Amino acid sequence: MTNVAGLAALLAALLFGSAGATIASASDAPPVLVEFESPLASPQPLQGYLRRPDGAGPLPAVILLHGCSGFWRQLDERWGKRLAGWGYVTLTVDRFGPRGITSSCTAGAPPATVHDAYRALSYLTRQPSIDPARVAVIGFSQGAWLALFSVERGAIERNATEKFRSAVAFYPPCLGINGNMTVPTLILVGELDDWTPAKECRNLAEGRDDYGISRQKDQGYPIELIVYPGAYHDFDVPQYSTPAKLLGHHLEFNETVRDQSADALRKFLYATLGGPEK
Repeated sequence: MTNVAGLAALLAALLFGSAGATIASASDAPPVLVEFESPLASPQPLQGYLRRPDGAGPLPAVILLHGCSGFWRQLDERWGKRLAGWGYVTLTVDRFGPRGITSSCTAGAPPATVHDAYRALSYLTRQPSIDPARVAVIGFSQGAWLALFSVERGAIERNATEKFRSAVAFYPPCLGINGNMTVPTLILVGELDDWTPAKECRNLAEGRDDYGISRQKDQGYPIELIVYPGAYHDFDVPQYSTPAKLLGHHLEFNETVRDQSADALRKFLYATLGGPEK
């Protein structure tokens, strides 16, 4: 019997690898589920949703990292689809599924996931239609902390063969980040966020550590910070049009702020990655 799933995966790989392939428009085509080439210690390799926009490569790309609740498919639908419509290849990583994790909201990021951004980057840079010098990492909540952690000066970034061009963090936990960033970095957070407080991100952006002590000036790239008045955690998630509580924290969608953050993100990506025509 023909292995339909395997045939579909092979076809997707061939389409993705061909810069001149004719595909559906980015706004209409569904994402392709891809498995990373380097297997984990678990039986399944890391996986994610890949979207490739129209146009010949090499194209700029974006890696998306979900938060502590998982919901990577919803993240792809919210932002992967939008970013592909702007002309960027997107890879939304499923950090939890292959590892049997359902949630990590009562603890920090699972140690096994701290290299996932670079595992995804390694995969993308091997694709002939990707420009390996123009890839950004974008994270949300816990995934935003991982994005920042991945590009601050330290062992993870230093030991990575491939490098990111820029990073974006939506409402990240800013504690524990040293702020010595190796690439241009944008942080977007709500003023009323009671889970990942804006005050901690201000300290980070202004060069103070967790204890209020200033870091040495001129270390790394400056952090661009946008704080949105009246916005809570998960301000970009329509699921929370009716506000909700999770572990005592207020979650609320804000359409105006979502749109403002999309505009800020688009300008930042164009400034750091350029457009697909560059």
